[in-house]
Amino acid sequence: MSVTPRRVRLKPWLVAQVDSGRYPDLVWIDREAMRFRIPWKHATRHTPQHEDEDTIFKAWAVETGKFQEGVDEPDPAKWKAQLRCALNKSREFNLVFDGTKEVPMNPLKIYDVCDIPPPSINQVTDLEVQFLYRGKEMCPTANVSNPQGCRLFYGDLGPMVNQEELFGPVNLEQLRFPTTEHITNDKQRVFTNRLLDVMDRGLILEVSGHDIYAVRLCQCKVYWSGPCAPNPAAPNLIERQRKIKLFCLESYLSGVIAHQRGQIPNPPHFEINLCFGEEWPDGRPRERKLIMVQIIPVVARMLSEMFSGENTRSFDSGSVRLQISIPDIKDNIVTHLKQLYCLLQNHQGQDGWTLPPGPGLNIVQAMQAQ
Repeated sequence: MSVTPRRVRLKPWLVAQVDSGRYPDLVWIDREAMRFRIPWKHATRHTPQHEDEDTIFKAWAVETGKFQEGVDEPDPAKWKAQLRCALNKSREFNLVFDGTKEVPMNPLKIYDVCDIPPPSINQVTDLEVQFLYRGKEMCPTANVSNPQGCRLFYGDLGPMVNQEELFGPVNLEQLRFPTTEHITNDKQRVFTNRLLDVMDRGLILEVSGHDIYAVRLCQCKVYWSGPCAPNPAAPNLIERQRKIKLFCLESYLSGVIAHQRGQIPNPPHFEINLCFGEEWPDGRPRERKLIMVQIIPVVARMLSEMFSGENTRSFDSGSVRLQISIPDIKDNIVTHLKQLYCLLQNHQGQDGWTLPPGPGLNIVQAMQAQ
């Protein structure tokens, strides 16, 4: 059994590893431009022991507490998948070259280290939507910037004027499920197509204010997990034609503040998972599910990146006592954001922690402008 996984900020950790020169071929291509190369050799459970002894992938697994030397069984393929997932999810790294997709294959990747851009009003309501078939990404992550939200569907029937009951509002962004043409397993392809065939009407992800809702129109049953789920460890069904709240920004901000003050042990979750045609969560990993969709509220990810890492200290719960009148939900959200920005300012200069260049204030300004 490994130690409890812990949150580690990827950007400062990985930059320090490249600077160290400790890992062969993990080097800067252009230090000033913050562009580096990382070796990406194929690895399996059966990789010879000496080849997985000292890799950046193993180091990340150890650093995050997902592998404990002498306790866990070495799994180089899993370590690599964990770092790949962290790089893909981080907005502070941009993949500029992937040699593993070349013919012939070139076992390296090149990344740029990026600054998190200050958020605009679209970014506050943006969603990242990823389609997974048996845990495999079937297409690049879709970035939804429509302030009203989007419709997930399969088929050729788009939204129609005066037919909102059938296909939802016409002003939603339309996201079509990927086809099954790249699925190699015959049975998986057959069952997946059965589900897709009853998704013509689709499922609506509605952004209302600063919250996210789901309305299921399709015949295919949909189950979900997320921060607002009533049963974190049991299947949650999205009833047909019923509006369900998936994410509440006000609750998320309250959780971030409580975590920073040491009132709760773990930061709040913001990832939403939809499972089509199978119960979820049911104790089985999502890699076993035919069709899943992962939804990330961009503003929650940005706040998580701002406050992740071991350099942020908890506040004593009694150190700040606030008396705040809350006339409406929008004022309440802005108040929480101002508190977050104050926390950032209070941390500046402690343990080498420096204040990011204005994202907290920009978020407040963006939300006030709505």
